[in-house]
Amino acid sequence: MTKPLDILRIATAQLNPTVGDLSGNVEKAKIAYDDAVRHKADLVLFTELFLSGYPPEDLVLKPSFLKACDDALQEICAITADGGPGIIIGYPRQNGERRHNSIAVIDDGEIIAIRDKVDLPNYGEFDEKRVFDAGDMPGPINFRGVRIGIPICEDIWGDLGVCETLAETGAEILLSPNGSPYYRGKLDIRHQVVLKQVIECELPMIYANQFGGQDELIFDGASFAFNADKSLAFQMSQFEETVSISTWKREDDVWLCSNGPNSVIPDGEEADYRACMHGLRDYVNKNGFKNVVLGLSGGIDSAICAALAVDALGEERLRAVMMPYRYTSELSLKDAADCAKALGCRYDIVQIEEPVQGFLSNLSEMFDGTDEGITEENLQSRTRGTILMAISNKFGSMVVTTGNKSEMSVGYATLYGDMNGGFNPIKDIYKMQVYELSRWRNTQVPPGALGPSGEVIPTSIIDKAPSAELRPDQTDQDSLPPYPALDDILECLVEKEMATDDIVARGHEEAVVHRIEHLLYIAEYKRRQSAPGVKITKKNFGRDRRYPITNRFRDRGN
Repeated sequence: MTKPLDILRIATAQLNPTVGDLSGNVEKAKIAYDDAVRHKADLVLFTELFLSGYPPEDLVLKPSFLKACDDALQEICAITADGGPGIIIGYPRQNGERRHNSIAVIDDGEIIAIRDKVDLPNYGEFDEKRVFDAGDMPGPINFRGVRIGIPICEDIWGDLGVCETLAETGAEILLSPNGSPYYRGKLDIRHQVVLKQVIECELPMIYANQFGGQDELIFDGASFAFNADKSLAFQMSQFEETVSISTWKREDDVWLCSNGPNSVIPDGEEADYRACMHGLRDYVNKNGFKNVVLGLSGGIDSAICAALAVDALGEERLRAVMMPYRYTSELSLKDAADCAKALGCRYDIVQIEEPVQGFLSNLSEMFDGTDEGITEENLQSRTRGTILMAISNKFGSMVVTTGNKSEMSVGYATLYGDMNGGFNPIKDIYKMQVYELSRWRNTQVPPGALGPSGEVIPTSIIDKAPSAELRPDQTDQDSLPPYPALDDILECLVEKEMATDDIVARGHEEAVVHRIEHLLYIAEYKRRQSAPGVKITKKNFGRDRRYPITNRFRDRGN
C-alpha cells in the first residue's frame, strides 16, 4: 500500500481558454502540465469547464460538441500516462439524458473520479439551469492518499451545504475550480465567500479562477487560497495568464501552505482599465479580426477607446478616423490629431460635408415645411457610422464603438450611427469614470499594455466641456444634468434598483429623477441593438439587466 503524501505540490493553472477551441484549450493544458512537471508538482488544478471554455452557453445542447469535449478529455488523460502529476480539469459531460458541469480527476492516464456541479447559478450573468442538470452531493476523492473535496464554483457560493458535506465525509483540503467574472470589488467578495467556508468547515481551500475575455465577460484570474486558520495562504496575480506552484504540508492532520505566490492586486482605476483592455484584446483576437478602426472625434470617449485599443492591440492595429463637419471645432481637430500622434496610430481625415448635404438634398422635398432638429443632427452621426462600416468592410477591421454607460443609459447615442460597431470597451463605464480612467492612463502604463507612456489623452480633451458637435455651440449639458448628478442617479436606478423617492432624498430634483428614469426605460430598444461591451459593474446592460422594451411602468412613489 502506497504511503499517503505528507507534502502536496499543487500547480494552479490560471489560463485563458477560448470557448469552442478544444484543440487550443488542450494545447494550453499540455503546456501548463509540462510547466508543472518541471516544478515537480503532484497535481495540476485547472478551472471550471476549462476544456470547453467558459461559459459555453447553448453549445452544450449540441451532442457533437459534448462528444468533442469527451474526446479532448481523453487527450488530457494520455499526457498523465507516464506517471507525472495528476490533473483536475473541468468539462461539460453527457450522462445519459442529463448534462453536467463536471470535473474529472485524472492520474496515471486514467479518470479516477468525476464530480458534477451541484448548485447551478441562475442570476446575473449566469443561467446554467437552462443547459445543465444539477449533480448529486459529492464526497471527497482519494488522490494518492489525500482526501480532496472539489466544490465547483457556485457550490461554495450557495447555501446547499456542499462544502459542509465534503468536510463531514472526510475531506482534508478543498480545491475549487471557478469561472468567476470580474466586476469592481469582486475579489474582496470572493475572499469573503471562501473565508466563510473555511471557517465553517475548518479546512483549507484553493480557489482557482480563469483569466481572459469571453464576449462581455472578463475573467480576472486572481486565484488564491486560505489556510484552515483563516490566514491567506497565497494570492496569484490578477489579469495575467500564469501557472503558480503552492506547497502544502500535512501537520497534525491539517494541511498548511508553506510556499506560494504573494501578488499585489491592483484596485480602482487600474483594475477597471485592465479589464477593459483585456476584454477588448480577447474579443478582437479570439474572433479573428486583424485590426480595428474607430472614429476619433476629439472627445474624451473616443480618445480613451483609442488608448485602450493601442494598449490592447498595438499602434499598428488601430486606424483612427476623424470625420469633420461644419460644426467640428478647430480645437477638436487639433485634439484628435494630437491624440493619434501621442498613441502612434494611423490617423485619417474623411470629410462628411458632401455626403450629409447629399442626404439633405435628397430628402428636402419630403422634409419641406418641417423644422430642422435632431433628424438632421443624426444624419451626421449616421454618415460617420456608414463610413466606419465601409472601412470595416473593405479592410476587415472591426469597428470599436465608443459610447459610455451614461449615454447608453439615457439613449444619447444614434442607432446605425455612433452605435455602429463590433465591441465597446467602455459600455459599462459611466462618464465621470471615463474622466478618472483617462487621468489615470496619462500617468500610468498598465502591465501588459502595448501603448506608449506619457500623456496619451491630451489634457485639453479632459478639460473641455463634452459635446457631440452636431449643432453650433452644443454641449451635453444643454439637455442633460451635469454628469456627476446624472451618473449618481443612473447608478441608483441601474445598479441599486432604488425607488425614485429615495433618489430624490439624496438631493436630486424630483423632476430630473423622473425624466432620467423615463429616458432610461425608453432607450431599452436601442440597447438591445448595441454592440457588446466589457462588464465592469455589478449590473451591466445585456447579461445582467433584462428590462422589457415595451414598458409603461414609471415609479412615481406614493
